[in-house]
Amino acid sequence: MSSTSEQTDPSIGDIISRINSLDASQVEQIVQYQKEKGVKFGEAAVALGLAKHEDVLWALSQQFKYPYQGRTLESVSSELVVATDPFDATAEFFRDVRAQLLGSVFNPKRENKLALAVCSPDVGDGKSFFSANLAVAFSQLAGRTLLIDADMRTPRLHTLFGGEASTAGLSNVLSGRAEVNVKRPIDSLPNLYLLPVGVIPPNPLELIQGQAFDHLIESVLPKFDYVIVDTPAAVHGADARVVAAKCGAALVVGRGGVTQVAPMKTLCDSLKKTCELFAGVLLNDYRG
Repeated sequence: MSSTSEQTDPSIGDIISRINSLDASQVEQIVQYQKEKGVKFGEAAVALGLAKHEDVLWALSQQFKYPYQGRTLESVSSELVVATDPFDATAEFFRDVRAQLLGSVFNPKRENKLALAVCSPDVGDGKSFFSANLAVAFSQLAGRTLLIDADMRTPRLHTLFGGEASTAGLSNVLSGRAEVNVKRPIDSLPNLYLLPVGVIPPNPLELIQGQAFDHLIESVLPKFDYVIVDTPAAVHGADARVVAAKCGAALVVGRGGVTQVAPMKTLCDSLKKTCELFAGVLLNDYRG
């Protein structure tokens, strides 16, 4: 373990020692194990039961200034893999998707900015899981990310971020009863903002079709670097197609081994006709 006096930033070993309140003898025990086994300090600490795997992830995130939810007191769903386990293979998948979208939907060379609507043929395809994790991945970059819950049929985003159903949100904005008021759902991810669905209205399609939604998208695009919108499943009707057309870009999520070809093709064909940019199709195999 490197001495903190020899470097500006603390080493991973220093961070692990501090957050676990390790004394000098315990640190020496870890160092000896490290030398004998030829492993890293964090691996040695975990093997000896003096630290947890989550402590190592936290130390890595602190040393490399990588936003990470793991050791904070906030309670979020384990489905938010990019926030809770950013070095997992699933989180790496979302970073790969993020890289592809940076070259298409969110390409800075585009003349007009687009928002990305995340759509799916049916309920349970993993659309909200995908939207939330993708938003977290973008929030780990420089710039501001806004995640909008436009699924006024079966909203889930507030539960994924550890919150309760809100009485104020998108539905209130679209009905003219509230101003746009986004919030930061996770303090440890300061670049991420959420506009929850609010009260579930009896007329979601009418609200989405109105000019208020156009004005909302127009107002947030200049303020945020990345805008991602979760939509109702296509099985509920035209909501997703209307939202996608107003966002300008759409990506479709299906569930591997479950989603049928016919409804997937129907949704994709309609989005290709109505959207400025169709970003493609992804199959969700996440089982949590």
